[in-house]
Amino acid sequence: MSTAQYETIRYEKSGPVARLIMNRPDRMNAMTNRMLSETRRALAAAAEDRELRVLVLTGAGDRGFCPGADLQMVASGENGAEDRITADDFRVPVLLHEMPAVTIAAINGACAGAGLGWACACDLRFAAESARFNVAFLDVGVAGDMGGPWTLPRIIGAARARELYFMPGKFDAAEALRIGLVSKVFPDASFRAEVDAIVQRLAEAAPIALRTLKSNFVEAERMDFSSYIALESERHMPMFQTHDTQEAFAAKVEKRKPRFVGR
Repeated sequence: MSTAQYETIRYEKSGPVARLIMNRPDRMNAMTNRMLSETRRALAAAAEDRELRVLVLTGAGDRGFCPGADLQMVASGENGAEDRITADDFRVPVLLHEMPAVTIAAINGACAGAGLGWACACDLRFAAESARFNVAFLDVGVAGDMGGPWTLPRIIGAARARELYFMPGKFDAAEALRIGLVSKVFPDASFRAEVDAIVQRLAEAAPIALRTLKSNFVEAERMDFSSYIALESERHMPMFQTHDTQEAFAAKVEKRKPRFVGR
């Protein structure tokens, strides 16, 4: 396992899987300028990593995923003085949404504001039973950042997304599951293991097909249906000539586990 050195996050990579862990557990992983900048730098590097298949975004400890900005630091002015941030740093949700690897938000606690925006930018979202959610921006007198008005309506529908933004309030993991914000909710005691099992399943998928599928979803958001079908067909047919696709078919027929090599 390789571990990059940061102050407010941990970035750990083992083979095709990386974990970006927001690492301020004493503050429930509340976001600071430095965390924003470090996360952007880590994700930018991850997006260029051809070996990477799955990236998990989660929080350190068992109380918080990320409840948004560290309000104490913002109110005191310390957050602005801690580090300068640039417009590029606010591209964290774009990197989560568009990078070639599948991104998973493993929501292990409080998830609000900018933290919720990051979770919504991921491909998949899973929550622990104790997780709590809130859009929260209007409660602190801001319109918000991190792309929620773009991502959230695509996840739960436009009307529900507007309701959560215009009338913020806390809701639990069961409600997040009911409205489709998260795909699954797991007991706290088994949460990490359940997410790890999903990660392992994705990491064992044919890498060319996995990256192409992720790209298909990203491209589809930019295209009309007819143009997308043309692109999809252009990518789909040559895949049958790859070693991995032929291996997948053979393994299915022979009732064995496929051995993928990434070509």
